[in-house]
Amino acid sequence: MVELKTDTSIDAMHAAGQVVARALTAVRQAADVGVSLLELDAVAHEVLREAGAGSPFLGYRPSFAPTPFPGVICASVNDAIVHGIPDGYRLRDGDLVSIDCGALLDGWAGDSALSFVVGTPRAADVTLIETAERALEAGIGAAVVGNRIGDIAHAIGTMCRAGGYGIMEDFGGHGIGRHMHEDPGVPNEGRPGRGLPLRHGMVIAIEPMLISGGRDDYHAAADGWTLRSNDGTRAAHVEHTVAITKDGPRVLTSRDGL
Repeated sequence: MVELKTDTSIDAMHAAGQVVARALTAVRQAADVGVSLLELDAVAHEVLREAGAGSPFLGYRPSFAPTPFPGVICASVNDAIVHGIPDGYRLRDGDLVSIDCGALLDGWAGDSALSFVVGTPRAADVTLIETAERALEAGIGAAVVGNRIGDIAHAIGTMCRAGGYGIMEDFGGHGIGRHMHEDPGVPNEGRPGRGLPLRHGMVIAIEPMLISGGRDDYHAAADGWTLRSNDGTRAAHVEHTVAITKDGPRVLTSRDGL
């Protein structure tokens, strides 16, 4: 069931989203050659603590997971697409890093992700990340009253496929509110004009996940969480929590504070 949020609730979700935005900004600033993923997790954890926020990631255990998730961020490096566990791995020059973070504040959730390169970037990685960001922008642009879920999915998928990138078939965005994952699902590829109509008060997480090699297949690593590209090529993951309003899409996790 899709819950429509009141304008007051959307404002509260914006507050949660801004905690996530600050955590991601802090992690991006801290990421450097030689810094461990555990150290980045600690940076995000401190931002949540200072804000009086909890983590929807820490201890989360969906049906597929062998163990509860041990961090407040997902830290996915190079061929890891999503759900990477923050561990003792120390970042190396040229690593492509995707960080996903969530917050729970006053009973409301926020969820966002960004990708970046540590140190000297490869041109192909820059293009991959830029395409992921454009796909996210396209999805947000389609998140307007009167459109449908399929319009968002089509906007994202068109951008990804035009760049020659692969898309994870079974993973995408989702509704969000009192819980991190709610209805509806928001695929990263689809047909325009199909799916649930978009209404004022719907809040969704839109999150393109691109695989640079162009194939869609992936596998779970031995930890049962990290999802990696089957062909070993690099991946990018970007995400925003977005409220659909009569005045247009409102990005609740915007890192410019709006």
